[in-house]
Amino acid sequence: MDTNNNIELVKDFISSYKKFKEEISKVIIGQDNVVDQVLMSIFCDGHSLLVGVPGLAKTLLIQTISDCLGLKFNRIQFTPDLMPSDIVGSEILDNNRSFKFLKGPIFSNIILADEINRTPPKTQAALLEAMQEKSITNSGNTYQLDKPFFVLATQNPIEQEGTYPLPEAQLDRFMFNIKLDYPKYDEEIEIVKRTTSENKISLNKMMDASDIIKYQNLIRSVPINDNVLHYAVSLVNKTRPHVENKDVTVNEYIEWGAGPRASQYIVLASKCHALLSGKYTPDIEDVKSIAIPVLRHRIVKNYKAESKGMSVDDIIHKIL
Repeated sequence: MDTNNNIELVKDFISSYKKFKEEISKVIIGQDNVVDQVLMSIFCDGHSLLVGVPGLAKTLLIQTISDCLGLKFNRIQFTPDLMPSDIVGSEILDNNRSFKFLKGPIFSNIILADEINRTPPKTQAALLEAMQEKSITNSGNTYQLDKPFFVLATQNPIEQEGTYPLPEAQLDRFMFNIKLDYPKYDEEIEIVKRTTSENKISLNKMMDASDIIKYQNLIRSVPINDNVLHYAVSLVNKTRPHVENKDVTVNEYIEWGAGPRASQYIVLASKCHALLSGKYTPDIEDVKSIAIPVLRHRIVKNYKAESKGMSVDDIIHKIL
């Protein structure tokens, strides 16, 4: 990070990020933290799960981001009858009576997995390999996915009937679990004004695949001090009950803690957060800023926490 090239690249990244957010704000009103977290996950080469009640523009946000990127985009609407082959693709007989692999919608740069918890575990598992390995295996053949590759998934916390909770292994693949809240009164006024008029908004392409890969490599090259690294790892370690450095709160309220992937994502996200805050190396405040969306879907609370009405976010706040 001490070279002039990297310093110029950091300035370029911050400038591009600001322009990107301005372009998104033409369509998405408010939700600043949500937009920041989704964009951070993209620049850290991670996946995001957006959770919120219907009508909070989860799908619109992802479509808007894809419109601002010169990338291939596919939307998959998850339904109870969706099969793995509907996502990955399947083999068909061609005119020469030989099998040919027909690629599914997963072969794209950005995947919008809409209402991901409405499809059975068998189909949810079809995403696992793609999310982790960035490749697909079909009939013994492995197919590499295009880079960059992101899964941005949405789910509703209500309407639990007819839904299939995501398995822990798949939840762990998501870098961030992003909660969307209702808009503020003034923001809702502006939303209604914009969406009930005849004005059409056109979005400009702000980045392409090479820009994103360049910024992803930049973020990985950011140095991190040992004390900040130790703080990040110890924070994740504190979420695990009955281990060293145990916290009374953890033993009392947590059934299962976060795994090593949480530490990796916290370090990457804190590097990105530091750059966007005008710093060349992350500090403990950067770690605290991004800890909750990284940890909230990796911690399983116990019955005592449920009975006291404590949320996972409340428990994380006690640990921080």
